[in-house]
Amino acid sequence: MLDVRGVSKTFTLHNQGGTQLSVLENSDFTVSRGECLVLLGRSGSGKSTLLRALYANYLTDNGCIKVRDCSSDAAPDTWVDLAAASPREIHQIRHTTLGWVSQFLRVIPRISALEVVSQPLLEQGMDKAEAAEKAARMLKRLNVPDSLWGLAPATFSGGEQQRVNIARGFIVNAPVLLLDEPTASLDEANRDVVIQLILEAKARGAAIVGIFHDEYVRQQVADTFYDVSTSELYSSDRDAYEDMQ
Repeated sequence: MLDVRGVSKTFTLHNQGGTQLSVLENSDFTVSRGECLVLLGRSGSGKSTLLRALYANYLTDNGCIKVRDCSSDAAPDTWVDLAAASPREIHQIRHTTLGWVSQFLRVIPRISALEVVSQPLLEQGMDKAEAAEKAARMLKRLNVPDSLWGLAPATFSGGEQQRVNIARGFIVNAPVLLLDEPTASLDEANRDVVIQLILEAKARGAAIVGIFHDEYVRQQVADTFYDVSTSELYSSDRDAYEDMQ
Protein backbone atom coordinates (compact mmCIF):
# COMPACT_ATOMS: atom_id res chain seq x y z
CA MET A 1 0.00 0.00 0.00
CA LEU A 2 2.92 2.34 0.72
CA ASP A 3 6.39 2.25 -0.83
CA VAL A 4 8.98 4.74 0.43
CA ARG A 5 12.35 4.88 -1.34
CA GLY A 6 15.37 7.11 -0.77
CA VAL A 7 13.46 9.89 0.96
CA SER A 8 15.62 12.71 2.33
CA LYS A 9 14.68 16.06 3.83
CA THR A 10 16.75 19.12 4.71
CA PHE A 11 15.44 22.26 6.38
CA THR A 12 16.98 25.66 5.65
CA LEU A 13 17.06 27.93 8.72
CA HIS A 14 16.72 31.31 7.04
CA ASN A 15 16.75 33.18 10.36
CA GLN A 16 20.10 31.58 11.20
CA GLY A 17 22.13 32.53 8.16
CA GLY A 18 20.68 29.85 5.90
CA THR A 19 22.01 26.95 7.97
CA GLN A 20 21.16 23.57 6.45
CA LEU A 21 19.69 21.01 8.84
CA SER A 22 19.53 17.46 7.51
CA VAL A 23 16.62 15.61 9.14
CA LEU A 24 15.98 12.54 6.95
CA GLU A 25 18.48 10.57 4.89
CA ASN A 26 17.50 7.78 2.49
CA SER A 27 14.43 6.49 4.28
CA ASP A 28 13.32 3.15 2.79
CA PHE A 29 10.42 0.90 3.76
CA THR A 30 7.16 -0.59 2.55
CA VAL A 31 3.86 -1.11 4.36
CA SER A 32 1.38 -3.78 3.28
CA ARG A 33 -2.32 -4.25 3.88
CA GLY A 34 -3.06 -5.07 7.49
CA GLU A 35 0.42 -4.05 8.66
CA CYS A 36 1.30 -1.44 11.28
CA LEU A 37 4.78 0.04 11.01
CA VAL A 38 5.92 2.10 14.01
CA LEU A 39 8.49 4.87 13.59
CA LEU A 40 11.24 4.86 16.22
CA GLY A 41 14.00 7.27 17.11
CA ARG A 42 15.05 9.76 19.75
CA SER A 43 13.44 13.18 19.96
CA GLY A 44 14.56 15.24 16.96
CA SER A 45 15.45 12.23 14.82
CA GLY A 46 12.83 13.07 12.19
CA LYS A 47 9.85 10.84 13.02
CA SER A 48 7.24 13.59 12.73
CA THR A 49 8.97 15.04 9.68
CA LEU A 50 8.77 11.67 7.93
CA LEU A 51 5.13 11.20 8.87
CA ARG A 52 4.27 14.66 7.51
CA ALA A 53 6.17 13.87 4.32
CA LEU A 54 4.02 10.75 3.92
CA TYR A 55 0.96 13.00 4.08
CA ALA A 56 2.60 15.42 1.62
CA ASN A 57 2.68 18.25 4.14
CA TYR A 58 6.43 18.52 3.53
CA LEU A 59 8.24 18.46 0.21
CA THR A 60 11.19 16.07 0.14
CA ASP A 61 14.65 16.74 -1.28
CA ASN A 62 14.69 13.47 -3.17
CA GLY A 63 13.22 9.98 -3.22
CA CYS A 64 9.66 8.79 -3.82
CA ILE A 65 6.61 8.14 -1.65
CA LYS A 66 4.30 5.86 -3.61
CA VAL A 67 0.78 5.25 -2.35
CA ARG A 68 -1.60 2.79 -3.95
CA ASP A 69 -4.52 4.77 -5.39
CA CYS A 70 -7.75 3.41 -3.88
CA SER A 71 -10.08 5.75 -5.78
CA SER A 72 -13.14 3.98 -7.12
CA ASP A 73 -12.27 5.05 -10.67
CA ALA A 74 -8.55 4.21 -10.45
CA ALA A 75 -7.21 1.41 -12.61
CA PRO A 76 -5.94 -1.67 -10.74
CA ASP A 77 -2.42 -1.35 -9.34
CA THR A 78 -2.32 2.43 -9.80
CA TRP A 79 0.23 4.28 -7.68
CA VAL A 80 0.72 7.97 -6.96
CA ASP A 81 4.12 9.37 -5.98
CA LEU A 82 3.28 11.99 -3.37
CA ALA A 83 6.80 13.41 -3.60
CA ALA A 84 6.10 14.46 -7.18
CA ALA A 85 2.28 14.71 -7.23
CA SER A 86 0.30 17.82 -8.15
CA PRO A 87 -1.87 19.53 -5.49
CA ARG A 88 -4.94 18.08 -7.21
CA GLU A 89 -3.53 14.54 -7.03
CA ILE A 90 -2.60 15.00 -3.36
CA HIS A 91 -6.10 16.24 -2.55
CA GLN A 92 -7.61 13.23 -4.32
CA ILE A 93 -5.40 10.72 -2.50
CA ARG A 94 -6.18 12.32 0.85
CA HIS A 95 -9.87 12.14 0.04
CA THR A 96 -9.90 8.48 -1.01
CA THR A 97 -6.87 6.79 0.51
CA LEU A 98 -4.98 8.60 3.28
CA GLY A 99 -6.28 9.04 6.81
CA TRP A 100 -4.47 11.29 9.30
CA VAL A 101 -4.59 11.69 13.08
CA SER A 102 -2.23 14.32 14.49
CA GLN A 103 -1.54 15.30 18.08
CA PHE A 104 -3.56 18.49 17.69
CA LEU A 105 -7.13 19.19 16.64
CA ARG A 106 -7.42 22.05 14.15
CA VAL A 107 -10.99 22.95 13.29
CA ILE A 108 -13.10 25.92 12.26
CA PRO A 109 -14.26 27.87 15.35
CA ARG A 110 -17.89 27.42 16.45
CA ILE A 111 -18.27 24.10 14.57
CA SER A 112 -19.66 21.44 16.90
CA ALA A 113 -17.82 18.23 17.77
CA LEU A 114 -20.50 16.18 16.02
CA GLU A 115 -20.04 18.21 12.83
CA VAL A 116 -16.24 17.91 13.04
CA VAL A 117 -16.45 14.12 13.20
CA SER A 118 -19.20 13.91 10.55
CA GLN A 119 -17.36 16.03 7.98
CA PRO A 120 -15.24 13.26 6.38
CA LEU A 121 -18.40 11.19 5.82
CA LEU A 122 -20.24 14.12 4.26
CA GLU A 123 -17.29 14.70 1.92
CA GLN A 124 -17.73 11.11 0.74
CA GLY A 125 -21.39 11.78 -0.05
CA MET A 126 -23.08 10.21 2.96
CA ASP A 127 -26.49 11.52 3.99
CA LYS A 128 -26.23 14.13 6.77
CA ALA A 129 -28.47 12.26 9.22
CA GLU A 130 -26.63 8.97 8.66
CA ALA A 131 -23.25 10.71 9.04
CA ALA A 132 -24.36 12.32 12.30
CA GLU A 133 -25.57 8.97 13.63
CA LYS A 134 -22.29 7.27 12.81
CA ALA A 135 -20.30 10.18 14.30
CA ALA A 136 -22.37 9.95 17.49
CA ARG A 137 -21.57 6.25 17.83
CA MET A 138 -17.85 6.94 17.42
CA LEU A 139 -17.87 9.78 19.96
CA LYS A 140 -19.75 7.56 22.41
CA ARG A 141 -17.25 4.77 21.91
CA LEU A 142 -14.45 7.20 22.73
CA ASN A 143 -16.27 8.29 25.88
CA VAL A 144 -16.95 11.86 24.78
CA PRO A 145 -20.03 12.91 26.82
CA ASP A 146 -23.09 13.56 24.66
CA SER A 147 -23.50 16.89 26.46
CA LEU A 148 -20.41 18.05 24.53
CA TRP A 149 -21.41 16.89 21.05
CA GLY A 150 -23.15 20.16 20.18
CA LEU A 151 -20.30 22.34 21.46
CA ALA A 152 -17.17 23.57 19.70
CA PRO A 153 -14.13 21.38 20.58
CA ALA A 154 -12.00 24.50 21.19
CA THR A 155 -13.67 24.66 24.62
CA PHE A 156 -12.75 21.05 25.51
CA SER A 157 -9.89 19.69 27.59
CA GLY A 158 -6.81 18.37 25.80
CA GLY A 159 -7.89 14.76 26.22
CA GLU A 160 -11.41 15.49 24.97
CA GLN A 161 -10.06 17.31 21.93
CA GLN A 162 -7.78 14.38 21.17
CA ARG A 163 -10.68 11.94 21.32
CA VAL A 164 -12.65 14.10 18.87
CA ASN A 165 -9.55 14.13 16.67
CA ILE A 166 -9.31 10.32 16.80
CA ALA A 167 -13.03 9.93 16.08
CA ARG A 168 -12.66 12.11 12.99
CA GLY A 169 -9.61 10.13 11.81
CA PHE A 170 -11.24 6.71 12.23
CA ILE A 171 -14.78 7.59 11.11
CA VAL A 172 -13.97 6.58 7.52
CA ASN A 173 -12.23 3.34 6.57
CA ALA A 174 -9.09 4.88 5.11
CA PRO A 175 -6.91 2.32 3.30
CA VAL A 176 -3.75 4.02 4.68
CA LEU A 177 -3.66 5.56 8.16
CA LEU A 178 -0.97 7.92 9.48
CA LEU A 179 -1.04 8.31 13.26
CA ASP A 180 1.03 10.89 15.15
CA GLU A 181 0.89 10.06 18.89
CA PRO A 182 -2.87 9.37 18.95
CA THR A 183 -2.81 8.18 22.57
CA ALA A 184 -0.57 10.93 24.00
CA SER A 185 -3.26 12.76 26.01
CA LEU A 186 -5.43 9.79 26.94
CA ASP A 187 -6.08 7.86 30.12
CA GLU A 188 -5.74 4.08 30.20
CA ALA A 189 -9.36 3.32 29.34
CA ASN A 190 -9.43 5.57 26.28
CA ARG A 191 -5.97 4.42 25.26
CA ASP A 192 -7.36 0.88 25.10
CA VAL A 193 -10.25 2.05 22.91
CA VAL A 194 -7.76 3.53 20.44
CA ILE A 195 -5.73 0.32 20.46
CA GLN A 196 -8.89 -1.57 19.55
CA LEU A 197 -9.67 0.87 16.73
CA ILE A 198 -6.18 0.35 15.33
CA LEU A 199 -6.49 -3.43 15.54
CA GLU A 200 -9.86 -3.27 13.78
CA ALA A 201 -8.36 -1.11 11.05
CA LYS A 202 -5.57 -3.66 10.57
CA ALA A 203 -8.12 -6.47 10.43
CA ARG A 204 -9.98 -4.78 7.57
CA GLY A 205 -6.68 -4.39 5.69
CA ALA A 206 -5.55 -0.85 6.45
CA ALA A 207 -1.84 -0.09 6.17
CA ILE A 208 -0.75 1.99 9.18
CA VAL A 209 2.30 4.10 9.97
CA GLY A 210 2.43 5.57 13.45
CA ILE A 211 4.44 7.25 16.17
CA PHE A 212 3.74 5.90 19.66
CA HIS A 213 5.90 6.83 22.64
CA ASP A 214 3.88 4.49 24.85
CA GLU A 215 5.69 1.13 24.75
CA TYR A 216 2.53 -0.75 25.73
CA VAL A 217 0.67 0.68 22.73
CA ARG A 218 3.55 -0.13 20.40
CA GLN A 219 3.64 -3.74 21.52
CA GLN A 220 -0.12 -4.11 21.06
CA VAL A 221 -0.37 -2.73 17.52
CA ALA A 222 3.04 -2.96 15.80
CA ASP A 223 4.13 -5.52 13.24
CA THR A 224 7.41 -3.85 12.28
CA PHE A 225 9.56 -0.98 13.57
CA TYR A 226 11.53 1.53 11.53
CA ASP A 227 14.39 3.47 13.12
CA VAL A 228 14.33 6.83 11.35
CA SER A 229 17.87 7.75 12.44
CA THR A 230 19.50 4.59 11.03
CA SER A 231 16.99 3.64 8.30
CA GLU A 232 16.78 0.11 9.74
CA LEU A 233 13.74 -2.15 10.03
CA TYR A 234 13.15 -4.34 13.09
CA SER A 235 10.66 -7.03 13.97
CA SER A 236 11.02 -6.34 17.69
CA ASP A 237 10.74 -3.08 19.60
CA ARG A 238 13.24 -4.41 22.16
CA ASP A 239 15.80 -5.21 19.46
CA ALA A 240 15.43 -1.70 18.08
CA TYR A 241 15.96 0.02 21.41
CA GLU A 242 18.89 -2.20 22.35
CA ASP A 243 20.60 -1.16 19.12
CA MET A 244 19.83 2.51 19.78
CA GLN A 245 21.62 2.49 23.17
